[in-house]
Amino acid sequence: MTLKENKSEITEQARVILNHRYLLKNSDNEVIESPKEMFHRVAKAVSEVDKDYMKLNVEAVLSEKDFFTVMDTLEFLPNSPTLMNAGTKQGTLSACFVLPLEDSMEGIMKAAHDAAMVQKFGGGTGFALSKLRPKGSLIKSTHGIACGPIEVLKTLSRVSSMITQGGKRDGANMAVMSIYHPDILDFIDCKKVEGEIHNFNISVGVDSNFMKAVEGNMEYNLINPKTNEVTGQLNAREVFNKIVDGAWTNGEPGMIFLDQVNTDNHVSEEYGEMIATNPCGEQPLLGNESCNLGSINLARFYKNIEKPSTFGWKEEINWSHLEEVTRTSVHFLDNVIDANKYATPEIEEMTKATRKIGLGIMGFADLLIQMGVPYKSKQAREIGSEIAKEIRQWADDESLELAKARGPFPAWGNSNYDKETEAFRNHCRLTVAPTGTISMIADTSSGIEPTFALVWKKQNILEGKTLNYVNKYFEADAIKHGFHSEDLMDYLAEGGSLETVPQVPDWVKEVYATAPEISPEDHILMQSAFQEAVDSGISKTINFANSATKEDVENAYILAWKTKCKGITVYRAGSREKEVLVKGNTDKVEQLPLDGFEHEEAELANKTNYRVPQHNCCETPTVVFESGCETCKSCGYSVCLIS
Repeated sequence: MTLKENKSEITEQARVILNHRYLLKNSDNEVIESPKEMFHRVAKAVSEVDKDYMKLNVEAVLSEKDFFTVMDTLEFLPNSPTLMNAGTKQGTLSACFVLPLEDSMEGIMKAAHDAAMVQKFGGGTGFALSKLRPKGSLIKSTHGIACGPIEVLKTLSRVSSMITQGGKRDGANMAVMSIYHPDILDFIDCKKVEGEIHNFNISVGVDSNFMKAVEGNMEYNLINPKTNEVTGQLNAREVFNKIVDGAWTNGEPGMIFLDQVNTDNHVSEEYGEMIATNPCGEQPLLGNESCNLGSINLARFYKNIEKPSTFGWKEEINWSHLEEVTRTSVHFLDNVIDANKYATPEIEEMTKATRKIGLGIMGFADLLIQMGVPYKSKQAREIGSEIAKEIRQWADDESLELAKARGPFPAWGNSNYDKETEAFRNHCRLTVAPTGTISMIADTSSGIEPTFALVWKKQNILEGKTLNYVNKYFEADAIKHGFHSEDLMDYLAEGGSLETVPQVPDWVKEVYATAPEISPEDHILMQSAFQEAVDSGISKTINFANSATKEDVENAYILAWKTKCKGITVYRAGSREKEVLVKGNTDKVEQLPLDGFEHEEAELANKTNYRVPQHNCCETPTVVFESGCETCKSCGYSVCLIS
């Protein structure tokens, strides 16, 4: 198909990000590429794959045009490594990797080496520590004593600290340990001292048996992964409380529901269970698998109609064009697998065996805002669920069509898919990833997250001034409905809430409620609404006010399990020692001249999780923690591999 062009403008902020990290530069570090030229470079490199599948050159040209159009219109963007590296013969095009970690000196060193190569190429790595023998175990070959998984984790962290991903950013990683491992208590506490193992996220892998044991306050067995022998018992409730305590204290560990993850693992008989994920947790992978990601910008599919009639809100979405872009995006991502450059032969072999792609979305919150639907409403969840189901169907259909032309993924024959049905080209199709930086390039909201803030401070690069950056939809409504003022914008930039300003209409407060103002339950229910149609995972942060209790966090973890989410990440505002609020404090807000506005005392520490990053990304960092990832709203720096 040939898509209609729907031109979009690159914002000033997006240009700063692109100039700094994405556009090609000469030997003098001068930018020699425009955003359009970048999109042309990527489209051409990815479309060249079509020629390898015996397509005529003219068909490859048509694909190139479609690939360029979806990027140039900002309707779809691939993950950052593809934008940075496609057509350059440098680096990987994939963001997400899981590496096997075998219980031997050779296996550990191999993992460290491969991780260094992956991160040198620009990717992020995940590891399962679950197969490593516990600390203190006897090593028969040397008569020595095993150092244990935590020391291995620290070694991998030190290796990662030496690498700058693709010359662009520090290494990012995920470590997962099974709840049944004898060293699980040490793992839960391994990041208790802030700053240790700082380049790893950690998550505990659990299953329904453990969660039922938690509900029943029962004992459960610890199992040595080397011998499969029971080494002891722990009280499930007490261990769960320890996980909750860590999450309440500093946001870690997260939790991955491994049995739910493996409901969509159709090659388990040949390759085993998935027991680890990529750094942000949304992409479960087998050892040596990689996955290339991309996201559709839903905000671009809103139809500005006067009044929906017969079909209600469904009339406000351009479904036919969304289908076109979905199909083009699946074709694009499948091509990336072949256009890719791989860090090791093992990764190439495994990735091509399953051909996983991760098509996701961004701009969902901005779509809801345009529709006038509050994020925390039941209707918003219905909209999200319906969109996810439609995208899933179109993605599946396109993968089936690609399989007819190119063949199914090689592991299909040994998969547990019904062999009487048509074969897919890709083992899995959908993933909802954090889109921190690419959503800033597209000037839209991140992933399926609600708007984090309506106004934040932004460094004016050219003049060195600090300016307010205002959500474009909110600014338009504020002007249209007569409550716009610079004092209000300053107030919001300093951490104030619309809830404290009586002049703002109630419907505006509902539609523009920010992430910290949305209940954890509503966050989880939205994640669950999308998860039903998404065959991989969803990267999302469940935000808590600083005043949240440990019981609140506990309830969130249990709700995520019961609503069949594949994982959960929580963050309680102000919970990290190094956190520095950059949106002001209560005393400052009380002194703001709001043109006579009467407002309640704002509990700002409960309404923000902005913090200054350790890496000093810019002079005025405004860093948000969402989707399990840090992203600076001022300069676009992100520790997420796919952002």
